Amino acid sequence: MPQPPNHQGLSAAEAARRLAAAGPNTLPEDQGHLAAVLLDAVREPMFILLVMAALLYLLLGDWHEGLILLFMVCITVGLTLYQEGRSEKALAALRKLGSPPAKVRRGGEVVSIPASEVVAGDVLVLSEGARIVADGVLLEASNLEVDESLLTGEAQPVRKQAGDADAQEGRGEARIWSGTLVTAGDGLAQVLATGTKSEIGQIGQSLKDLTPARSALQRQTSRFVRLTAVAAVLLSLLVALAHFLTRGDLVQALLAGIATAMSLLPEEFAVILAVFPAIGAWRLARRQVLTRRLSAIESLGAVSVLCTDKTGTLTENRMKVVRVEPEAGAQGSQGLHGLHGGDPARREIALAARAACKSRPVDPMEIAILQLAGEVDGSGDALENGTEPGRRVREYPLSSDLRATTHVWQSSDGGMTVSAKGAPESILSMCGITGARRDAILEQVGALASDGLRVLAVAAGTWQDDALPERQDGFALQYLGLLALADPLRPEIPAAVAECGRAGIRIVLITGDFPATALANARLAGIDSKGVTSGDDIDAMDDEALARRLDPALGNLVFARILPRQKLRIVQALKKAGETVAMTGDGINDALALKAADVGIAMGGRGTDVAREASAIVLLDDNFASIVQGIRLGRRIFDNMRRAMRFVIAVHVAIAGMALLPLWLGWPMLLLPLHIAFLELIIDPACAIAFESEGEAEDIMRRPPRKPNDLLLGARTVGTALLQGSAALLVVLASYAWALAEMPEAAARGAAFAVLVVANVSLIFANLARRPLSRRGTEEANLAPVVVAAAAAIMLMAVLYVPAVSSSFAFAPLSLREAAAALALGASTYLLFRLVEKGARSVTG
Repeated sequence: MPQPPNHQGLSAAEAARRLAAAGPNTLPEDQGHLAAVLLDAVREPMFILLVMAALLYLLLGDWHEGLILLFMVCITVGLTLYQEGRSEKALAALRKLGSPPAKVRRGGEVVSIPASEVVAGDVLVLSEGARIVADGVLLEASNLEVDESLLTGEAQPVRKQAGDADAQEGRGEARIWSGTLVTAGDGLAQVLATGTKSEIGQIGQSLKDLTPARSALQRQTSRFVRLTAVAAVLLSLLVALAHFLTRGDLVQALLAGIATAMSLLPEEFAVILAVFPAIGAWRLARRQVLTRRLSAIESLGAVSVLCTDKTGTLTENRMKVVRVEPEAGAQGSQGLHGLHGGDPARREIALAARAACKSRPVDPMEIAILQLAGEVDGSGDALENGTEPGRRVREYPLSSDLRATTHVWQSSDGGMTVSAKGAPESILSMCGITGARRDAILEQVGALASDGLRVLAVAAGTWQDDALPERQDGFALQYLGLLALADPLRPEIPAAVAECGRAGIRIVLITGDFPATALANARLAGIDSKGVTSGDDIDAMDDEALARRLDPALGNLVFARILPRQKLRIVQALKKAGETVAMTGDGINDALALKAADVGIAMGGRGTDVAREASAIVLLDDNFASIVQGIRLGRRIFDNMRRAMRFVIAVHVAIAGMALLPLWLGWPMLLLPLHIAFLELIIDPACAIAFESEGEAEDIMRRPPRKPNDLLLGARTVGTALLQGSAALLVVLASYAWALAEMPEAAARGAAFAVLVVANVSLIFANLARRPLSRRGTEEANLAPVVVAAAAAIMLMAVLYVPAVSSSFAFAPLSLREAAAALALGASTYLLFRLVEKGARSVTG
């Protein structure tokens, strides 16, 4: 026997008990992540080459070298698993943050909880634009329509009606399903099934089935790695052949060929592409910027135009009605004077506006109106206790041609009353007001808007026929007056706008406000604009005229009375002009513009799930200043990835050179697979930890945005890396020549290897954004490169002075004088690297 529904919802204690018994409201996640990472690791060319070299040593009976090399293999795989685990931990934290919120009634109060905490028996509060997070049955519904295409494939939204306990069986109009979207209306629903017991859970769909597209950055580096790999294979074959023909030792020839291939393969690129975006996304989340697609980080640092709305992004999103103006009060604002003292005109405006709001609003303006109405009619908290005119018969939502909402009520005497609120132009049109009267009212609107207030007009009327008109302008309404609402500017906004100006980022304010209101708020925020362009102006422009209006020479811009389709035109025109565009949005109709932008930014607090799913970024606090911080961090992440890749290329130039040149010069071979495996133990942590942890450059927000075609591995980056690597190679080669002339062969190899290790460590510090251990503002000093350098020094001491290890490396211990000389030669490369960097800057300007 079905239990009767409880509209007040579960108690917190009962919900916790059910959550513990049934588990979280989530779908199964892939449990084989580490196994997959391990499988990918053993498929890497570097791993295969290391294993081949180890097996070759073991087959020749050289167990000592073979086992040490296998130990190196294990350490390499361990580092890979650690780095992937670090990335996965960051991504898991992001998934938890990104879990869609759900509004439920718990003990009669509406609370917002993660979707994973919803349990059977909960009462969901549904509103337009929300994703339904569990299967259930509707208890209440007002004009509710749901997009069920995820389950049925039908694009047309389905009209829903409230049902009773009998609706729990079958797929009637009262049933709702997890994963579907509310496209219109609102309601209450009791949860019947969650997680794997839901319809979508039984079908077995989950996020793990989705394969994200590869970014331009990934495609570019993949091409570079493929070309390098082909070159490495061909060159290693030539080296092996040359070694065999000149020295006649097949085993040494094979080892030389393997070492050459290892020295050329930049397998660290895969580490950089995996670790940096994942950890960077986690860092962004700590600044209230949730990254839904990691590829967005690539574009975030290149944003040149930031299109933002006003309400809740520039402002605090806590609206309050500050003036109520009947038509007769056009000459001199009276504010709220007389509202509580019996002024019937102002009371009528407040109560009519309340009747044009949803019963359980989420819009800040409607919440402010309900609070005012509660004060007027004496009900206190109108959100819970406010009186209503009767039974709501129909709600006419906001449309593209009428920026107004109209609600029809049936009173106890059987008559119907109509209340409407919205943009003054739309309400005046619905009331049939024209000529001088219209001009006088719009002048009153302009006076309020010039103070930065949001202005709504209110109208009311009655309806006698049984059949309601199809459109809300079919009613004969009487104009009542205006409501003016204030929403304070966030205090941090002017500084954030100024920072965008210094960073060469244009601000385009796009709002539905009255033009004077938009311009007043823009000036308060520090967004200087020579004028304001309305949505009607845009409709009158062709593409060329719109492009001229968006000309970069005009600087920051303000657009008012803008519709979602006009937002899309603005984004498309900016992108066509070569700009990298970030666009904020929160509504269902914003989805197209968010998808079209290079970086779509949805609001996490007030935004709809439709907007969030269309976006690449979700702003957890809906704050414009957080977007600017996200751009700053996006620039830092890209800079650090570029530094890491420059370091990797430079290191491989030096290593490859020392693997090849001694053979061609007739010298003893310096680098064999064991030596290169040792060097890889320094390179991997350096690029994955030292550079990822590096703070931002001093000029990071004082330089223009990166051009869209400015590649991570551009000519300047690769050129500087080649010069740095060549400088290191010359020093190491000269050191080896000196050591061979002054020392026994084993000691000479040890000395040259020590110079190479110190040169590699010097490359780390030469490519950092700032001096080691330095701090800037609230940033902590980057200790990671110091730790890497200390670990490299300890490992180098072991291979030089621990007999069991040094014999495997074919080294002999160095005297104090020889060790000091090797250290000085290796450290001198730091000065060379700085000179190379300055030279590269002077050449490229």
